[in-house]
Amino acid sequence: MARPVRPSPARARLRRGLLAACLAGVASAAAAAGEGSGVVTVSVDSAKVMRLPERTATVIVGNPIIADVSLQRNGVVVLTGKSFGSTNLIALDGAGAMLAESRISVTAGGTAMVTVQRGLDRETYSCTPACLPAVQLGDAPKYFGEISGQAGQRNTLATQ
Repeated sequence: MARPVRPSPARARLRRGLLAACLAGVASAAAAAGEGSGVVTVSVDSAKVMRLPERTATVIVGNPIIADVSLQRNGVVVLTGKSFGSTNLIALDGAGAMLAESRISVTAGGTAMVTVQRGLDRETYSCTPACLPAVQLGDAPKYFGEISGQAGQRNTLATQ
């Protein structure tokens, strides 16, 4: 029976170094792929300007409840966060060929929000500089309805 040949300590160190360098290269390539993977983050009730390929003729949002887009000239898109979650965005040219695809992540609003928890009911306030009601998804239905109703009535009065 043949005995296995062990590499010299120097050769074993060289192999470990090469393996570590390869793993580091794979990790950095994976990190670079994550950065350039096309994930666009926007907050609820906020807009972000994106640039798509200039030949973009049609933009499709996978779930329009989460985000909305408005196609401008030269591949410029205004992306608006509507609800928490993630979806995708696809850009097509005039012939229907896919030009680009991005992941859209819609996150919670600004940092100046204060959440008041009353048992199971939640109320949200915007505190910049004074705290005023600012309805958010997930607020108690009664609070949400009352504040939304007041805002709607105010808008109706302003447009009359």
